[in-house]
Amino acid sequence: MNTNHDAEKLDVDVNPIQTLEHVREEGRVWGDLCEQYGVTNPDPPWKINLEATCDVLAEGNCALPALERRWEEDELSEDLYAEVPFPERQLLALAHSMMKRGLFSEDELAEQMKKVQTKLNMV
Repeated sequence: MNTNHDAEKLDVDVNPIQTLEHVREEGRVWGDLCEQYGVTNPDPPWKINLEATCDVLAEGNCALPALERRWEEDELSEDLYAEVPFPERQLLALAHSMMKRGLFSEDELAEQMKKVQTKLNMV
């Protein structure tokens, strides 16, 4: 059962991460992109990858156990990402939790984002 007391035990680091703050402030949400490009699918194409990533992180050595990830997601959603719609909010919270655990750095995320942006602009 998820309670505020349980989340407090986790001591979730809700300090903003610059790269994620930029995405939160400047990023575009799937609903806007659907409207712009006339897409009718309500789920973004990356949603299944997000769910799979959450599942894989909870398996084996438990880099990010599912219950702990959900508590952190709830806490981050209330504090940092409240105005971001779901599933974008879930994506930001997951990236935040992974960086705070050292699974990848902010610089690594920024580099991957640049690569994706370059590929998208090639079309």
